[in-house]
Amino acid sequence: MGRSEALQKFLDGAFLAFDRFAVDIRSRKSLTQLFAQLNVPGVERTTPGSRLAVCERFLAPAMDLTPNEPTLQALISLFKALEPKLEWKWRATYDNTASQNFLMSHANVMIVGPGALEDRQDAWIGATLMAPNVRYPDHSHAPEETYLVISEGEFRQADGDWFALSAGGSFFNPPNIKHAMRSAQKPLFAFWALLPEQRVH
Repeated sequence: MGRSEALQKFLDGAFLAFDRFAVDIRSRKSLTQLFAQLNVPGVERTTPGSRLAVCERFLAPAMDLTPNEPTLQALISLFKALEPKLEWKWRATYDNTASQNFLMSHANVMIVGPGALEDRQDAWIGATLMAPNVRYPDHSHAPEETYLVISEGEFRQADGDWFALSAGGSFFNPPNIKHAMRSAQKPLFAFWALLPEQRVH
């Protein structure tokens, strides 16, 4: 069981970037455990990836918004090298909290995790891309989550106020908290890292 050089380099870069920008003590604890899990490789898919139309139009412009910050620039370069292997997908379930243009104007990709490039259950890392002026629906999930924002957007937790984050912004979602995000005049691109509850055997 091995891991490709492109994926390993991306995960190394993701560790450095999350470690650089995730300051919440809960994020840091979660990420330490998550990346420790990733020391043991899972099963990596060998078939080519696939893109959605929104990626063709907005992925490059979103990544071009990354500021001249070495850690983020390195992460984006490593992601670009890996991206042809990734399978972008729509979120198929959503409610009236989403904007009307949501379905065709967003894409999610799982890099490691269930059904991902590296299929595993114990650690999830992925990304979301949204075209300008799109609202992601309210949603929640059991795994705790840390975001790392690459291009600016607005975010919301529970029924709190929306808060804006620019590139390098990071925040923590506790398990099962309702949360959402939205883009403004520019595309939004963000990485996320989720740690499922670890069962004790």
